[in-house]
Amino acid sequence: MESFHNAIIWLNDYLWGPPMLILLFGTHLFLTFRTRFIQKHIIKAIKLSLTKDTSSEGDVSQFGALTTALAATIGTGNIVGVSTAVALGGPGAVLWCWLTGVFGIATKYSEALLSVKYRVKTSDGTMLGGPMYALENGLGQKWLAVLFCIFTAIAAFGIGNTVQANSIATMVQESFNISPYYTGGVMAALTGFVIIGGVKSIARVCERLVPFMAIFYVIGCIIILALNASFVVPAISLIFKSAFTPQAAGGGFIGASIMMAARYGIARGLFSNESGLGSAPIVAAAAQTRNPVRQALVSATGTFWDTVVVCAMTGIVVVSSIMSNPAATEGLKGAALTKIAFAQIPVVGPIVLTVGLLTFVFSTILGWSYYGERAIEYLFGKAAIMPYRGVWVLAVFLGSIMTLQLVWDMADAMNALMAIPNLVSLLLLSGVIVSETKKYLWEDNLDEVSKDPIPVVKK
Repeated sequence: MESFHNAIIWLNDYLWGPPMLILLFGTHLFLTFRTRFIQKHIIKAIKLSLTKDTSSEGDVSQFGALTTALAATIGTGNIVGVSTAVALGGPGAVLWCWLTGVFGIATKYSEALLSVKYRVKTSDGTMLGGPMYALENGLGQKWLAVLFCIFTAIAAFGIGNTVQANSIATMVQESFNISPYYTGGVMAALTGFVIIGGVKSIARVCERLVPFMAIFYVIGCIIILALNASFVVPAISLIFKSAFTPQAAGGGFIGASIMMAARYGIARGLFSNESGLGSAPIVAAAAQTRNPVRQALVSATGTFWDTVVVCAMTGIVVVSSIMSNPAATEGLKGAALTKIAFAQIPVVGPIVLTVGLLTFVFSTILGWSYYGERAIEYLFGKAAIMPYRGVWVLAVFLGSIMTLQLVWDMADAMNALMAIPNLVSLLLLSGVIVSETKKYLWEDNLDEVSKDPIPVVKK
């Protein structure tokens, strides 16, 4: 097992080396310019996300699709992931994580557009879409679609299930001395109760849970920043400075090179907002929307909220907390760093963090169950859905009671392998992205209903 783990670590180092960082960040930049800085339409996109398009075809509302995608993306990556990036890559990793989000808005927009553009409908009216359909129907590369689904199905049990369950079970045990067996059992039961109803049930829960959990966590961050007020500006300055200059060890921080800051910042940025990963477009395809661009704009707001807002706040909270108390944070990593930061809030600090992480984790498990389900359905057909849901619920429980460093490392590797075929489709179909954007956004036809027929397939 140790040799296998070492092989995964080697694979991670290779996959997340300069070529992958250049491909991912380069795609973000390329699509930003190709879409004429789609980021400037973020206010319009937020307004669209709050409107319903019920007269259009789809399984869930635009807001339901957005909150389901946000449920899957706002998870341990926003709390543990950002802290890990700071611990391993220094304060500069926060800026690289944030920049991945800013430019990743264009990639999230583009992949959602293609997902709706190439979505199909089953004989019972269910909408199916995602990078696998863009690869098959847009590029005619079914083999790449199959590879994407294999990597998605595997990654789902890592990034979207076991590592999430393990994070909350460990924190609940450390904070309240509750056995992981109890935490895992309750989470597994709740997960089974929700996912048995499919995407409509998941979307209903996420529409209520996501706004609450995001606001609750952000308020906690604001309180900590107020307590660390004298360190906030120096923390922001250090984050910018460390992103472009080597960081020497000291003041509670380990030494880190520019490459380390970029590597961990970009990797954790992808883990957090999933722009370029190809996961969120799977649920975007289920949205009731008049045309691909409307839902693409709505989906793009997910990266804005996830990284530009939530991850940035977490990063500043962690860095300012380390600066305010370097002795207490010396040598700490991941969740331990975040825990120290929230402990600054008298009495309720650990409760705020635990409730925040619990809701983040549970919602991620729900969102990713849908992504994995669609990948499994693409590979094996509709008959595989119910057995998959059973295995998913079991994995929630097992993840709560296992030691998962190997699974974390495998999740990082599967993320990279998922991203590659998706990024290929985005680059090769960028002309379609520009054409659709011109037709509906640049020519001011956002209210126009698409006349493209949605193919009906047997599943």
